[in-house]
Amino acid sequence: MTPSSEHRQTILVSFSGIDGAGKSTQIANLCTHLHAARLRVEIVTFWDDVATLKHLREDAGHRIFKGDRGVGSPDAPINRRDKNVRSPLMTLVRLGIYFLDALALRTAAKKALDCGADVVIFDRYLYDELANLNLRNALLRPFVRALKQLVPQPDVSFVLDADPEQARARKPEYPLAFLRENRNAYLALSDFLGGITVVPPLPLEQAKAEVLRNVFSVPRTRNGEPPRTDQRAMEETSTHRKQMDGQSARPIAS
Repeated sequence: MTPSSEHRQTILVSFSGIDGAGKSTQIANLCTHLHAARLRVEIVTFWDDVATLKHLREDAGHRIFKGDRGVGSPDAPINRRDKNVRSPLMTLVRLGIYFLDALALRTAAKKALDCGADVVIFDRYLYDELANLNLRNALLRPFVRALKQLVPQPDVSFVLDADPEQARARKPEYPLAFLRENRNAYLALSDFLGGITVVPPLPLEQAKAEVLRNVFSVPRTRNGEPPRTDQRAMEETSTHRKQMDGQSARPIAS
């Protein structure tokens, strides 16, 4: 990159959304373009690198709620029982766990931002947990706001919206009714917190172009100069810019 390292700032990007929304696909595509632009990338996976009490949470979903372990696939669907278990007691448990996760995320994000990478990408963020809370509850809304203030705010926070039926076909782990409810929860959370970019359920190449446009438009130097992008990313971005600018960032939830 042309600017000297002392003037560069690390960009923090997060991806959230229902299971099967395409987060892994978008992260892989973004990394390809960032590497082509000769930018250093650090990926942090929320569940593996941040979440606390992982073994306890996995055992609870399996032993207490009788859910399946592992990751579902079209050829081998499973029935998970964890975040789709709703009860007042589970809400109280989640409040404590999410607070611990927010503290861990604060530390993990600071460490990632200090690692010397040009772009830090989080595969899921705190928003994926906050979407499990009922924002219609007036007592929970201050808690959600407080946790948001506790963690670093990404330069770009994506929520990948997706049709629940198509998402479940790609990753069959949770009941369709829950995925519909969860999708609406992400959209409600995006409205409530603000500062979150909702990518609507577009054709794959258009969704990729929208992600690239948002990331590569973030100023990365103190003088406001954007990062140098590779030619392919620029071409894909310009192809869809007019269409994306004229399209609502948030569709009406079904």
